Amino acid sequence: MYTDGTYLEKNPTWHEEHSPWKASLISKILQRNQIIPSSICEIGCGAGEILNSLTKVSSPETVFCGYEISPQAFEICRHKAKTNLQYFLKDLCNEPDSYFDVVLAIDVFEHIDDYLGFLRQLRHKGKYKIFHIPLDLSIYTVLKSSPILRLRTSVGHLHYFTKETALATLEDTGYEILDYFYTNCYLELPTQGWQTLVRRLPQPLLNCIYHDLTVRLLGGFSLIVLAK
Repeated sequence: MYTDGTYLEKNPTWHEEHSPWKASLISKILQRNQIIPSSICEIGCGAGEILNSLTKVSSPETVFCGYEISPQAFEICRHKAKTNLQYFLKDLCNEPDSYFDVVLAIDVFEHIDDYLGFLRQLRHKGKYKIFHIPLDLSIYTVLKSSPILRLRTSVGHLHYFTKETALATLEDTGYEILDYFYTNCYLELPTQGWQTLVRRLPQPLLNCIYHDLTVRLLGGFSLIVLAK
């Protein structure tokens, strides 16, 4: 799906429009934990715009590297390379000498068959890791079922998480959780159609009452996690 052009056909922007928002989340969790990295790598960098956005708010001395296995995505991101930003058409896990201060895996491991093996390998590629993990499982998605099937066919999600199972997965593969918080592109970015807006209307009200309950009931959230 990711190497034969199928993913690009279904997602022609490779979600580039969400990249500045995701970069802001990464900056936020780094600042919250007073981490100032000299090198940042992203595995599965896609269109490369997350890293490109981070270069605009980071020290010019910070080195950025993006790794991508899709030739189609690499054709998009390679044109964004500059002095402190390089992209590689390679699998970071197969690069034995690569090590960074921070490794990003933003909406990645839910796509991978052997996601546990992937996470165990990735743990040795950097001091800190930042994950963005979609929380696809909620009462709404389980009852309706079509949202999960749509994610499977349109963007290739193979594994589905709640906050609790996402954090447990990282801990089971050897990570130490340092910090995390919920994110929601539907609330934090312009809405994607009136039906989505209607379904999301209760979220701000429920958030004021009980954030975890909102996530479990309605879905639409992701989790950003800082780990060692």
